[in-house]
Amino acid sequence: MKEIRVTVKTNFVDKMRDGAPLILPYMLVNPELVKKEGDLLYIQDERGRFVARGYVGFQNKGIGWVLANLPKEKIDAEWFKKTINAAISRRKPLLNEKHTNAYRVFNGSGDGIGGLTIDYYDGFYLVQWYSKGIYKFRDTIVNILKKRKPVRGVYHKKRFGDGGSYIEESAFILGEYPEWPLVVKQNDINYPVYLDDGAMTGVFLDQRHVRKTLKDKYSKGKTVLNTFSYTGAFSAAALLGGAEMTTSVDLANRSLERTREMFAVNDIDPDTQEIIVEDVFVYMQRAIRSGKTFDTIVLDPPSFARSKKHTFAAEKDYAKLVKDAMALLNEKGVLIASTNCAKFDMAKFTQMVGEGIRKTGDQFRILESFQLPEDFPPHPLEKESNYLKVIVAKRR
Repeated sequence: MKEIRVTVKTNFVDKMRDGAPLILPYMLVNPELVKKEGDLLYIQDERGRFVARGYVGFQNKGIGWVLANLPKEKIDAEWFKKTINAAISRRKPLLNEKHTNAYRVFNGSGDGIGGLTIDYYDGFYLVQWYSKGIYKFRDTIVNILKKRKPVRGVYHKKRFGDGGSYIEESAFILGEYPEWPLVVKQNDINYPVYLDDGAMTGVFLDQRHVRKTLKDKYSKGKTVLNTFSYTGAFSAAALLGGAEMTTSVDLANRSLERTREMFAVNDIDPDTQEIIVEDVFVYMQRAIRSGKTFDTIVLDPPSFARSKKHTFAAEKDYAKLVKDAMALLNEKGVLIASTNCAKFDMAKFTQMVGEGIRKTGDQFRILESFQLPEDFPPHPLEKESNYLKVIVAKRR
């Protein structure tokens, strides 16, 4: 494959040699040479000395990713095989885990290839391509997965479009066709998933430890409010942990059907639980007016959401969301506040949650916190890759 020689500016050489993965246009002396996605890059300093190798892939503000920092390291099929198999080997404890059969086996730049993720769902691999550049290596990567044992099938999702537009394409590549939903498990909680249906599958794999903690510590005998509930995964975890009652609230019409399905695969009668299709912000205000309260509240909003009446951006609105949630929380109740917004770190998020609670005049203490699980390793020099932040706080 064609290798383009580009020059990195002097003030970015050390950063790139230290392993910074994302290549931004302003880092290069000659970014105009970076044109064709999928081309390999030979990156040199301004004196012509080797710095790194990478590939061209337009993703967000980046124009490519660094793959290797050793001069003799060639980016070829063998390199991809070594890198992907090494990442999967690091998940060996999960591969042998009897209570979990769905997790991430390759996490982008954290495992050495920016723009690529691979998830494992009980024998099925789901590959997600985040640029046309990494998609050019599709056959190489799929052939590696095809030779893994056991493998029942491979699906993929294209998360890119022409001209920088964003599209979703989910498709079968090889192997067997499962019966939908494919029921997988994490910590003995069942999750119905669809690998061929739009952007998401039906469960966020990165919340594995948080759902287990809700189930084990904060559910027994409790009333639980699950906001932005999606398919009701947190609600199912709470009920399996002995919750007295769950209320799941989400604006999406399909959340009703998907939450009922989530309950059914866990032998929970959905008719015994509250599943509400409504704008969460509208529901919360209505619940506050009616004096409704809960023992445990889960807040897991998207980074950005817009409905007919409300616009929510995590970086500026999360504190208010916490304030409203506190009005619905019983004395000594537990708040599980989560965000996947990559625009701020855990310290800032802790400050935001604390600000929301203090505005109510309440006292609280943080019981525990979570970030990404071990199968989602972030890259130490790419702050945005460490996106998940969860705080468990108790009202005093």
